[in-house]
Amino acid sequence: MRGADPALGAAGLAAFLALGEAVPRLGLVEEAYFPPTSRIAGALGDELADPAFWTALGDTLTGWALGLAIALGAGIVAGLLISVVPHLREATASTIEFLRPIPSVALIPLAVLLYGTGLRSVLLLVVYASFWQILIQVLYGVQDVDPVAEETARSYGLGTWARVRHVLWPTALPYVMTGVRLAASVALILAVTAELVIGAPGLGARIAVAQTSQAVPGMYALIVVTGVLGLLINVGARTVERRTLAWHQSVRGEVAL
Repeated sequence: MRGADPALGAAGLAAFLALGEAVPRLGLVEEAYFPPTSRIAGALGDELADPAFWTALGDTLTGWALGLAIALGAGIVAGLLISVVPHLREATASTIEFLRPIPSVALIPLAVLLYGTGLRSVLLLVVYASFWQILIQVLYGVQDVDPVAEETARSYGLGTWARVRHVLWPTALPYVMTGVRLAASVALILAVTAELVIGAPGLGARIAVAQTSQAVPGMYALIVVTGVLGLLINVGARTVERRTLAWHQSVRGEVAL
């Protein structure tokens, strides 16, 4: 698969920004509801010059990073235990399939009831949403282990944790990295959503304030910031994935192409 052409990407972005400038100025939409790109850019400059913006950005990134780290650790440990302990996967399958589809936003009333509008409420929602992304990928990864390799490890007398280290983990790692990439994006979505809905400190709360105070260009500027954050997180996760799996055929084949 060939890499994306940076020039084409830049041209597409320039066309999108030009469209955003032209549509409201031509009267196709109300400027009060969708300001031109230039006004949004000006509001973004004002935000970047405001120390409160950087505080809110730090709050959002804190909730995102802590929640993702907790979900990553818990998902990997739980996935390996469920896969290694006999009959535990069958015993937990129904419970996992029941809990996994529950939307994290449905837990907002519970989070507010337990922890109020602070960081812990954000963490509850972020961890719950991200945990399943990691857990399911670990389970799929372990399920993909070659039975011949597993039996060979047993015949050589490797214990449970030696088999996990030398057989299960290398096979599951590509799946884990996919889960991390998915969970990183989901964690950001839930962090901003929690701040927006319950008023926890962060970019989401700042967006809500801008919306209620009719600061529409500032609201769009903050939305742009969250989009840029999502892009940077996705690029960073893919970079880590490629470096971590440099030995894996999927990454080596991608580089070769």
